[in-house]
Amino acid sequence: MSHVLIVEDEERIRSFIAKGLKAAGFATSAVATGLEGLDLGASGDIDLIVLDVGLPDIDGFEVLRELRGMGVSVPVIMLTARTSLEDTVAGLTGGADDYVPKPFRFEELLARIRLRLRTDDAPASAPMRLTVGSLTLDLGTRRATVDGSQVDLSAREFALAVEFMRHPGQVLSREQLLASVWGFDFDPGSNVVDVYVRYLRRKLGTERFETVRGMGYRLADRA
Repeated sequence: MSHVLIVEDEERIRSFIAKGLKAAGFATSAVATGLEGLDLGASGDIDLIVLDVGLPDIDGFEVLRELRGMGVSVPVIMLTARTSLEDTVAGLTGGADDYVPKPFRFEELLARIRLRLRTDDAPASAPMRLTVGSLTLDLGTRRATVDGSQVDLSAREFALAVEFMRHPGQVLSREQLLASVWGFDFDPGSNVVDVYVRYLRRKLGTERFETVRGMGYRLADRA
C-alpha cells in the first residue's frame, strides 16, 4: 500500500484529501506545517508528497528545496492557490513532479497521484473494465452496459458509478463520495450524492444500490 504525505495548513482540505485517498486504498499521513512535512518527508516511509505552497512557517518551495537537498527523491505534487506562471515554474524547476492549482477536483488529484506512483507493470495490471454481476463499466470508452445493453451516463454519474464499482459490497459514506467525485469545494451538507444515487438507480437498476441507514450507500456485490 502506497503511503502519501499531505502537507496542508487548511484543515478542511487536509481532511478531505486524506479521507478521499484512504477510500481509494492509500495509507496517509497529514500535517499542517512545513517543518512537520520536512520531518515526515525525510523519514523514508513516504512514497509521495502532496505539498501546499502557502504554509504558516516555511513555505512549500522551501520544504521542497530542503527535501531535494537531503536526497529525498519521492514524487512531490505542489498544491496551491497561486496560479502565476512564475510560481508554477518555481515549483517545477525546484524539483516538483507536478503542480495542481486550487480549487481542484479530487478525481484529478487522484489521477495525478496514481500516475506518479505507477510502476512499469501497472498499465498491464490496472483494469480498464470494471464488472459486478451484469453491470460493466469500460474506463477507456467511458461506457456503461447492463445485461449487454449500453446505458448513457453523464460524466458525474459515470464517476460515481466507478467509485461504487471499485468497492463492491463496501459501504461508502456520503462524505467519501463527495470527496472522491465532487471535490473539496463542494458543500458537505449538500444532498447531491442522494440525487445522483437516484439517477444511477433509475438508469442501472434500483436493486444495485442499497441504502445503509445512517452510514451511506453500498453497491450490492451480487448486482
